[in-house]
Parts: sequence; C-alpha cells; structure tokens
Amino acid sequence: MLLSIIHGVFKTKQKTKSVLNDIELVREAKAGNQEVLNDLLFAFTPFMKKTASFICKRSIDKHDEEFSVAMNGFHEAVMAFNPDENASLKTFAHLIIKRRLIDFIRKEKTRKDNVALLYESESAEDHFLLEHQAMEFYSKEKIVAARREEMERFNELLKDYGLSFTELTKVSPKHVDTRKIAFQVAQIIAETTELNDYVKIHKRLPLKEIESLVEVSRKTLERHRKFVMAVVLLVNSDFVYIKEYVKGEYI
Repeated sequence: MLLSIIHGVFKTKQKTKSVLNDIELVREAKAGNQEVLNDLLFAFTPFMKKTASFICKRSIDKHDEEFSVAMNGFHEAVMAFNPDENASLKTFAHLIIKRRLIDFIRKEKTRKDNVALLYESESAEDHFLLEHQAMEFYSKEKIVAARREEMERFNELLKDYGLSFTELTKVSPKHVDTRKIAFQVAQIIAETTELNDYVKIHKRLPLKEIESLVEVSRKTLERHRKFVMAVVLLVNSDFVYIKEYVKGEYI
C-alpha cells in the first residue's frame, strides 16, 4: 500500500489504473483505515516540510515543532477533505497547514517580524467583519448606494490590472471544482506576502511559484489566471458587499 501511495504522490500526469488516487486514499483514511492514513502522512512528508518551510521562511525538518504542526494540519486536511468541494488535496492541505502554523506562531509569540508579515492580509478581513456588523444600521437606500459605490471602485481596480466585469463573466470557471481551486489558489496568493507583493508590483500572477506550491497544472493556472487575479484583488479589498456574493467560497 505504501509503495502505491508514494508512486501516486510522485506520479506523472499520465494516470494508471493500478495506482490509487488521492481521493480514493482519503476516503479509505476517513473510513478508519489507520494504515492508509499513516502511509499518507509518510508519503506526503516532503510536501509538509516544503509547505512549512515556505510559510515559516526558513528550512523546516522533522525535528522542528513546526513540522509537527504541519503534520497535524495535513491530518486535519485529510479528515476534512470533501472531493465534492475540494478538488485538490494538496491545495486544500496547503491552506489548512498555513492556518495552523500561523495559529502556532501567534500562540507562542515567537518570530514577531514574521507574524506581522503573515497577518498583513488580516486587516482587510477584520475590516470586513466590522463593516458586516455595521450593515444592520444602514437603511436600504444606503446599502444600495454603498453596493453601487463598491462595484464602481472594484471596476476601477480591475482596470488597473487590465480586467473588466464583462471579461470576468466570460472567463469565470464553469465547473464547481475548478472554481473552488481558483478561489483556493487566490487565497494562497493573497495570504502570502511575497506572492501578494509580486502581484502588486508586476500586475500579474507568479505562476511559476504557485505551480511549485499547489497541485495545479500550469495549463489550468494560465487558463484561469484572470479570474484568480480578480479574486486576489477582492480578497485584499474592503469590499464588504461584493464579498457577500462569494460568501462560502473561502476556506
């Protein structure tokens, strides 16, 4: 079983029937097969170390406490993974591991400089929560006006990146699983300082870096790059009402 899983993790793009895919393995692990779960944790150890190293901005090995946090995060991701909602195990696990490592760093109150960098993206989220609470006090007319104003501001922001609402309607992923992946990739970019800065400076996606982090092909990233870019801009914004339209798309 372990050899089959390892071969599956490092398999080429050409799939064979003899190798169990990630979804089948996750289903077995969630059903209580401890051997499969242990084998998954072993086979994905390089992925966990790479993800933890990227997030912590230093080399992480199996002796570091951060690796244990990453492993627990991967275990959590396996148990929470839903093939109907999360098309890529690695993409989903990357987000969960990142959240758990951030929680760990905050709790231990270490590497304060890194904490500041990792949480830059939280200001928009905090603002969103405050604005959401304040929505109750708006009159219907003010809410309509506020929504219109947000749409105008977002449209102007999109123009700065060579995008438009009309174009986004055409390039928006049609399949639910593809849309989920696009949102997850956008969330990773928005929550990672280096990748987010790259987008702001170059006004394009760091496709090479993203491809090395998540289980998404370069072809898929290229095809949906405009939609992903728009979501990155939205995640980083304070557009409360527009975010309401995509509520539930985030992890």
